[in-house]
Amino acid sequence: MKEQKPVSKYDEVLLKYKTEIDDAEVKEAVKKIIAEKVPENDNLEVKKFLMGSVELTTLKTTDSEESVMAFVEKVNEYDATYPALPHFATICVYPCFAKVVSETLEVDGVEIACVSGSFPSSQALIEVKVAETALAVKDGATEIDIVMPVGKFLSGDYEGVCDDIAELKAACGEAPMKVILETGDLRNGTDIKKASILSMYAGGDYIKTSTGKEKVSATPEAAYIMCQAIKEYYDETGIQIGFKPAGGINTVMDALTYYTIVKEVLGEKWLTNKWFRLGTSRLANLLLSEIEGQEIKFF
Repeated sequence: MKEQKPVSKYDEVLLKYKTEIDDAEVKEAVKKIIAEKVPENDNLEVKKFLMGSVELTTLKTTDSEESVMAFVEKVNEYDATYPALPHFATICVYPCFAKVVSETLEVDGVEIACVSGSFPSSQALIEVKVAETALAVKDGATEIDIVMPVGKFLSGDYEGVCDDIAELKAACGEAPMKVILETGDLRNGTDIKKASILSMYAGGDYIKTSTGKEKVSATPEAAYIMCQAIKEYYDETGIQIGFKPAGGINTVMDALTYYTIVKEVLGEKWLTNKWFRLGTSRLANLLLSEIEGQEIKFF
């Protein structure tokens, strides 16, 4: 008789949740939300709210201290030019620019996020990832975005996944940490659900769809599954986890779709710029243009 493999504590955690996902059902549910609910959110008030949830991001190979400083100065200028509109939620940069951002940013309430832990692949020794994260926080990062070790997850090494996330969370200190699942590299909805649960269990304060560096980035279907996971996790533990779709958010309608999914699945409690973020820069000019009623290229 074949000896049964003992159930790991990670499998035990997953057993508390509905992790088997029917992708066709999710597709239909999302289609229904988009058709029936998005139109009612297509209004000025929601667009202003979305402006305040944007994480303005520059993650280019060509970034320099000068270009990042100019990027931050535009955020300062925006706040002075449009005082009636909410400020952006966050400026997101590589860790080597945390100090530049913290020294240049003049707007109260805008967080400084750094992608860390060998972004975007997460393929580095844990000691290197921990050091990079700790240095980013020391230099002024108030939030950290890491990538879940996708290779470990796909090979079933849930312990390795959770250990990585937990060690990086410890390196963050008081700074909230977002865990990027890189949903475009996961095989199906079941993977997305399991990755969401494990990332929250291991210490993630937010779960985020994508790096924006892979062929497939955020999708409404991935967002729907992740929001379901956040809701179930909250119901089970009482711990509220934030949500951030990122990558491929190219239109105002894309942003309205993610807003509506959060509203329908998670409810009003998540509709603040603390718990709901949008990882995009191209959206800023589009939202501003729609709010002001004319084409504006501020950023």
